[in-house]
Amino acid sequence: MFRLLKFFVASILLIFIALVGLLVAYTVPDRPVDELKPRWTNAASQFVDIEGMQLHLRDEGLRNDSIPVVLLHGTSASLHTWDGWVDELKAQHRIIRYDMPGFGLTGPAPNSDYSIERYARTVIAVMDELGIEEFLLGGNSLGGYVAWATAVLYPERVKQLVLVDPSGLPFESQSVPLGFKIAQTPILKELMEGVLPRFVIRQSVENVFGDPSRVTTELVDRYFELTSRAGNRLALAERFKQTQPGAMATRLQEIEVPTLILWGQQDRLIPPMLANRFEHHIEQSQVVLFDKLGHVPHEEDPVSTVAILKEFLSQLPR
Repeated sequence: MFRLLKFFVASILLIFIALVGLLVAYTVPDRPVDELKPRWTNAASQFVDIEGMQLHLRDEGLRNDSIPVVLLHGTSASLHTWDGWVDELKAQHRIIRYDMPGFGLTGPAPNSDYSIERYARTVIAVMDELGIEEFLLGGNSLGGYVAWATAVLYPERVKQLVLVDPSGLPFESQSVPLGFKIAQTPILKELMEGVLPRFVIRQSVENVFGDPSRVTTELVDRYFELTSRAGNRLALAERFKQTQPGAMATRLQEIEVPTLILWGQQDRLIPPMLANRFEHHIEQSQVVLFDKLGHVPHEEDPVSTVAILKEFLSQLPR
């Protein structure tokens, strides 16, 4: 009995030592935004005062474009996710993108409001700040949800929509990125406020690609470093609590603008079959599927995906 007790105590001690070792090895404190700016801003970056935040924004391309293209990223991403599209579009269009509240260099919202209505209001606040009345609004995942919700809530402002694997309708995932699971697990999310294993970020990014071999070290660096921006880890947990798919699902049919729906057939986070539901509810919509791409097709293969967008844009009155 005594030997069994000694073995039990020794086992608990070894587990404790291992956990402490892991905490020490993977401790990544919050990083101030000024520390991250040198690497993740460029000459096009600007910080504008929006609703009490210094919002990181890039406004590029043709200044006289009558209907600018506005692009919104997904959960845990940043404006950089659109780099490939912007490179292809900025010679013919004005392209605006920004780090949404809770993500990237913008960081957390001052009042921790991550409701879909707040995200939509932020879109309008940014456009008002830039003096833009009408625009094409595109978004991926959460950004897609924000895009179509903005079109519902502010129909006089949004002239066209581009939805890339959008959220907003109820769904069941086939596979969820590890980082998302942690952020939604009560005990683990508190732990992750100070601990950030790099392998969690890599696994999470690979999870949303159709071909994980396309995930580069540089891409993981970006997601890893911007996740460590002060306040972003706590904001992620709040965003999952507050921005629930389905909250505006009954209003989807109110959208009356031309809408392009792009979806990766290998998306295991938001099922591709939802593309048909979006198409059914939005009267002026068309769907294009990409057989080999995942949840972020615009980032995984910007050239082939933006080609479809260019064709869509060429058909619109401008």
